[in-house]
Amino acid sequence: MKNRLMLALSLALSASAFAAEPPAIPAESIANKKEVLFSDDFEGAEPAKVWHKVVPTFAVEKGALKGTQTRDKAIPAEGGKPAVTPHAAVHGLEIPTKDSVVEVKIKFEGASMIDVEFDDRKYTGAHYGHICRAQVRLNGVTLIDERDGTMRNDIYEMKDPSQKAAKAKLLAGRSATFPAKLEAGKWYTLVVETVGDEMRVTIDGKPAGFLKSSGIGHATKSKIELGVAGKDGFFDDIKVWNAEPKK
Repeated sequence: MKNRLMLALSLALSASAFAAEPPAIPAESIANKKEVLFSDDFEGAEPAKVWHKVVPTFAVEKGALKGTQTRDKAIPAEGGKPAVTPHAAVHGLEIPTKDSVVEVKIKFEGASMIDVEFDDRKYTGAHYGHICRAQVRLNGVTLIDERDGTMRNDIYEMKDPSQKAAKAKLLAGRSATFPAKLEAGKWYTLVVETVGDEMRVTIDGKPAGFLKSSGIGHATKSKIELGVAGKDGFFDDIKVWNAEPKK
């Protein structure tokens, strides 16, 4: 009986070590905006040529960019065609930054997730050069350090169920999730500040998420990408500023 109690206590302590409370969100901005690097109000008939399709499908609709996930089912390789794995729709920009502020209006019209992502395709230490991202759902905001977390090559390859505990230990502190209460069909202004190794998110000017993790401080975030899981998600009036840490 004593041994069982000791084991239960040990497991409880281990679980609590990984179930840490999310960090406090700074009440004030962590970035000073500098020059505007990019802006788009999506008033054209189709996305401007500077945008490129990473994972389709996106289209301009009524002055906004609509993303719709089409790769929503796993399809095995057959008849000489490669296998297809589910993936969010992703639209990208080549905008090299280190510290930045990204502001964009978002709207859920059936989408389960909308995000702003930073990548560096030349970085080989993480799967597909993923660096960090901010994900928004109707019920929460999640910030993720992918470079040193989920997409770091050795961690990404830990797919065996027996590695679950070891993987969880490596991922401790590499992401943070915060509750939110958003409504479908309503526009929100999402701001993602990335300064040094810190990322801060606001929605309609209110603090919504924060993460401090080493991978966020990647020196060259060469791509900014917008993602949509499910059907449909909208973006409008995007602006990207170069930034510096707020003193």
